[in-house]
Amino acid sequence: MAGKIRIGISGWRYAPWRGKFYPKGLRQADELAFAGDKFNSIEINGTFYSLQRPEYFDRWHDATPDGFIFAVKGPRLITHVKRLKDAQTPLANFFASGLLALKDKLGPILWQLPPSFTFNPERLAAFFDQLPRTTHQAAQLAQHHDPYLNGRAYLEADAERPLRHAMEIRHNSFCDPTYVKLLRKHKIGLVVADTVEWPRLMDVTADFVYVRLHGSEKLYASGYGPKALAQWAARLNARAHGQEAQGKHVGPFAPKRNRDVYVYFDNDIKVRAPFDALTLMELMGMSRMSANSMLL
Repeated sequence: MAGKIRIGISGWRYAPWRGKFYPKGLRQADELAFAGDKFNSIEINGTFYSLQRPEYFDRWHDATPDGFIFAVKGPRLITHVKRLKDAQTPLANFFASGLLALKDKLGPILWQLPPSFTFNPERLAAFFDQLPRTTHQAAQLAQHHDPYLNGRAYLEADAERPLRHAMEIRHNSFCDPTYVKLLRKHKIGLVVADTVEWPRLMDVTADFVYVRLHGSEKLYASGYGPKALAQWAARLNARAHGQEAQGKHVGPFAPKRNRDVYVYFDNDIKVRAPFDALTLMELMGMSRMSANSMLL
């Protein structure tokens, strides 16, 4: 059986989308439910800018259908300010902020490094060692949150589930076989970032594949035409079936095995992201979320 493919958008609350993707008159509070009926996954990016609250995650969980999955973007405090150093307490705060309230809808966690962050294997390895790999480990880590979260921390896992982590890099120094080897050792997914600004590596480093489509010609703005979407459809289909995909590799090919695939369109400026995502789903023969199968 092929891996499950999930296609969606990075964030959902964008004013320019109203009246174009979202119907005129749709309440802002209903936008996630509308998007959740179109896609089977969405990347939460508000968590990058600030800690959210448990009631927000509760609300997001309840607004989406059964089988829906959220990817969650890690805080820039960890990746951009602390640059992965002294991360234990910020990690505890992050996981205490409500991620576990997503329950079975909690998907991969994205760690996006800044463009100025160069490859530092020792620092990366130390950070990877601190990441919880199950929901129970995340709940245990969350217990060590800062006092200012007292009374608003979510510290319980409803069930034991594995956690997936993915890393997005933005500096050419990561085009190194040692980086691929390090990710594979720690079972961290290499994010395939499609943009002219940063490296686009296609190496597979975990039991899943994470793709962010930022706009291959102009960052966050350019859309994807039929030819480009057909290429991505072929790549995603190959990954789900355990095959290699066309593109730049810096490490040895991974063993063949079917893998889950997560794809998020981040070219939101000109309201291309939701429509490109819907077109890609159509190309891949995927129905709306209500069908909830998404298997090729």
